[in-house]
Amino acid sequence: MLFNSIDFAIFLPIVFTLYWFVANKNLNLQNLLIVVASYVFYGWWDWRFLSLIFFSTMVDYSIALRLKNEENQIKRKLLLWTSILINLGFLGFFKYYNFFLDNFITAFSFFGFDIKPNSLNIILPVGISFYTFQTMSYTIDVYRRKLDPTKNFIAFAAFVSFFPQLVAGPIERATNLLPQFYEKRSFDYSKAVDGMRQILWGLFKKVVIADNCAEFANQIFNNSSDLNGSTLVLGALFFTFQIYGDFSGYSDIAIGTSRLFGFNLMRNFAFPYFSRDIAEFWRRWHISLSTWFRDYLYIPLGGSQGGTLMKVRNTFIIFIISGFWHGANWTFIVWGALNAIYFLPLLLTNKNRNNLTIVAPGKLFPSIKEFLQILITFLLTVFAWIFFRAESIGHAYSYISEIFSLSLFTIPKLTGLNRALATVFLVGIFLLIEWLGRDGQHAIAHLVIKLKRPLRYATYYAIIFLIFYFAGKQQEFIYFQF
Repeated sequence: MLFNSIDFAIFLPIVFTLYWFVANKNLNLQNLLIVVASYVFYGWWDWRFLSLIFFSTMVDYSIALRLKNEENQIKRKLLLWTSILINLGFLGFFKYYNFFLDNFITAFSFFGFDIKPNSLNIILPVGISFYTFQTMSYTIDVYRRKLDPTKNFIAFAAFVSFFPQLVAGPIERATNLLPQFYEKRSFDYSKAVDGMRQILWGLFKKVVIADNCAEFANQIFNNSSDLNGSTLVLGALFFTFQIYGDFSGYSDIAIGTSRLFGFNLMRNFAFPYFSRDIAEFWRRWHISLSTWFRDYLYIPLGGSQGGTLMKVRNTFIIFIISGFWHGANWTFIVWGALNAIYFLPLLLTNKNRNNLTIVAPGKLFPSIKEFLQILITFLLTVFAWIFFRAESIGHAYSYISEIFSLSLFTIPKLTGLNRALATVFLVGIFLLIEWLGRDGQHAIAHLVIKLKRPLRYATYYAIIFLIFYFAGKQQEFIYFQF
């Protein structure tokens, strides 16, 4: 079920009404309602894959209970690795089976062997990378004795399948979200209003910014061999705002929807395109995944505490695996490696934590130095996104080669130029609002509240109008494929 669909527009009020007016006096009934609603939400796409979520829930629920009472360290590690291997086994099969098979065939063909194993027509379950990491983190935290396992299966099932963030995050930690299922929840009007405000902004990002940028990003990337360098630059820029509007828009809707039900999810984006270096960018982009890899992979590997070689090794491991997490294609691996190359100079010179606060706090404009830092970081990010969007390494190479040719200085060629110009204008307005609201949890969290009531409601209506005006063919969220 898509957030930007009529189905969800009907589904959400029904669940909200049942949650607060029917099940409001019984916590277990509320949690059970969330589980049922979440399974309906996920099963709307393909009910067959509900068994995967249920099985993953059962595995980690059972193993965590065993871990609590097991003192033998060898048995504890065996239980932990059972959970990890089962979860990664499902993820690896559905997401990476054909990738490894194709590369296996290619490698043997290089040495003159002609092997023809059967590939499988595997459907990738939506959101499997997200809920797999969520359940794994629970078991790892129980193993580390940072968290007591729950005996409440309904609460745990609600934590795993919580529908607002089930298919594209944020990837929640059990230490944050699970305890919220134990506590009695009462309706908070101010929290609900802010949730609606964040949902509205998320829909604007998705429908108005991302979907309009997608039209031209797809047009340009799909026909890149016929286009000049200046047009390809526009394609990279359109995709840059498409993926940000799409993914951060989803996170805003997920966080806002959760607030309607009395839950607080972790922040997943913090205005990443205003970052002054790549380290800051990765503290602000897909925060739930970045911190997951930091806590469960980077730090256990030694983090940045060892010598230079260990720092370099760990940095490349974390970024390459992060790239591979996104998809079974060498383009994602190169994208991850490229970000590692960006990050290393900052790490090796101990400048990776220079920018921990928002840029130009309390000021309307950044300094010239800050502006140049933001611009350079943004351009490096745009360049890396070309690999992320390209169909193959060869496609990315030809795309970039054309950008750095003399055709860069020719007039762009686009079908639907007027709509493209309108989209560029909308992106400009979007960036302005994001800049002015960069001190809030989301762009209009504080910005709109500062306005007088008539102007505030006029702003809401303007956003709603733009959403309906630009709403065309429904497009899935990009991160559904990951």
